[in-house]
Amino acid sequence: MSIKEIAKRAGVSPATVSRVLNHPEYRCSDSAKRERIWKAAMELNYVPNDAARQLRQGNRGTGVQTYYIHVLMTRAERNHTDPFYTEVLRVVESEIHRNACILSNVWYMSLFSDERQCQRINLEKTVSDLWKETEQKCDGLIVIGKCSKTALELLKKYFKNVVSINRNRTQRQVDEVTCDGEKIAALAVHYLVELGHTEIGYVGPCHGESRYKGFCDTLLHHGIEPNIGFVWESRQTEEAGFEIMSKILQTTDVPTGIYCAHDIIAIGMLKALKKTKNRFFSISVISSDDIEQAQFTSPMLTTIALPKNDMGRFAVYLLLDRIAGRHEAIATLELEGFLKIRESCVPAEDSQWCDYYI
Repeated sequence: MSIKEIAKRAGVSPATVSRVLNHPEYRCSDSAKRERIWKAAMELNYVPNDAARQLRQGNRGTGVQTYYIHVLMTRAERNHTDPFYTEVLRVVESEIHRNACILSNVWYMSLFSDERQCQRINLEKTVSDLWKETEQKCDGLIVIGKCSKTALELLKKYFKNVVSINRNRTQRQVDEVTCDGEKIAALAVHYLVELGHTEIGYVGPCHGESRYKGFCDTLLHHGIEPNIGFVWESRQTEEAGFEIMSKILQTTDVPTGIYCAHDIIAIGMLKALKKTKNRFFSISVISSDDIEQAQFTSPMLTTIALPKNDMGRFAVYLLLDRIAGRHEAIATLELEGFLKIRESCVPAEDSQWCDYYI
């Protein structure tokens, strides 16, 4: 089985297949094209030629080690994706391929991220059904996104070797690669305060969210009392951001700066600002994640970048290390976010209207 066979099944050129498999940053003209390529590769159990020879020879004891790896996306359904985790998935896919392993399944099951929803279903049967889909060809599982504690314990029971990639910690249940949400929020709020903002709002998930806690704690650290009237709990979608900013602009009491927990929300807010660019003031918007779309807004979105390439690569390294039996203790790898200053934030004294458009 070769790249040519994948190309034929996906209806693309072999060169496009090679770029998608090996370069997570490669931007397809059509996002569906990337899905078709990886779907074909999984259906054909594609591995690079050296690893394929190892499998044919039944040689898993020496040379290249070829493992069957599965991925569970817990913050996305196929018709509604989280852009950040979708970009992390690209890195994981390419890294699995680069390490001569077989990516067998990518499951999209957002129910695993909701503790209450997990309690309403037969969770063990759901996990057991996933395990059966592997047909016992499973060396490891990578969980991308927030996962309930109960679900994670069951996944660990069935899949044995599990690594989590998450924006927040999983209480050390499994090996994990993470960023500290409170620190991410602190970087964003501190930057707004540096620019002279004291009327600062928050848009994003609130209940049990470390970024919201980091937002509140950082304001208090700077001697600023959080204004509950400037907190808007939001779904993690562009549409939600657009709707909330539209409502904000209809009021007279508005913050001069807003921290959005996620870029996709901030992009919706910038689009709403476009429609009212004749107003006499501007609102500085900062967010976190640094998804690809963030650099293509106008003004370009200032954000706290999470090192998604490193998160994906290190997760695969951790999983392969555990599969090989080279570590037993639960390992937590915490990576730092960093501020990317672009154009969507201005000093508080300069908060007269400026052009916002996408």
